[in-house]
Amino acid sequence: MQLHYAPRAPNPRRVQIFMAEKNINGINLVPINLNQGEHFGTAFRAKSPLAKVPALELDDGRVLTETRAICTYLEGLYPENNLMGVDFEERAFIEMADRRVEWTLLLGIANGVRHTHPGLAPLESPQFPDFGQSQTQKVKDNAKVFDQLLQTQAWMAGPRFTIADITAFCALEFGRALLKFTPADLGLHALQEWRDRMAARPSAKVV
Repeated sequence: MQLHYAPRAPNPRRVQIFMAEKNINGINLVPINLNQGEHFGTAFRAKSPLAKVPALELDDGRVLTETRAICTYLEGLYPENNLMGVDFEERAFIEMADRRVEWTLLLGIANGVRHTHPGLAPLESPQFPDFGQSQTQKVKDNAKVFDQLLQTQAWMAGPRFTIADITAFCALEFGRALLKFTPADLGLHALQEWRDRMAARPSAKVV
């Protein structure tokens, strides 16, 4: 199998950290240069029609192109360490937590970066700075909810580390690098403590 990815992009990083947590080593990594528009090329669009990364190319030629779908597939192939739930009930609550993080943190941070960072102008044309700034403010508001949550539980989905923590970490790190967003600066100390625990995990070294 081959994982087509872009270094430092949050969604490919989610899959790479997921793989690292499961000690998956047999998948070839194929970098895609977003700055050079390689994802818009005919060869890559044949694999990912929407020109998005990551894309997991299976040995039979089929391609999975959505981050969570890729992780679901890998969870099936490599059940341990379990990151998506051991039964239907836990899977439902983990998916809820993961989707909340994805839609309220990751999406908002991505929109903030895409529409306000000058380095992203070639990839997001036209940019709408007002929209980007409003998305960044919403992220700050939403982050307060997660800070409150982490005052009562150790991880995003409950008592153990799951895929929801990977999604949230990649979101915050993307925001930290390009929006200078740091929970502690907003007084969100539970969220900051969680982020620091995440950053200390060996899998977090994946970029």
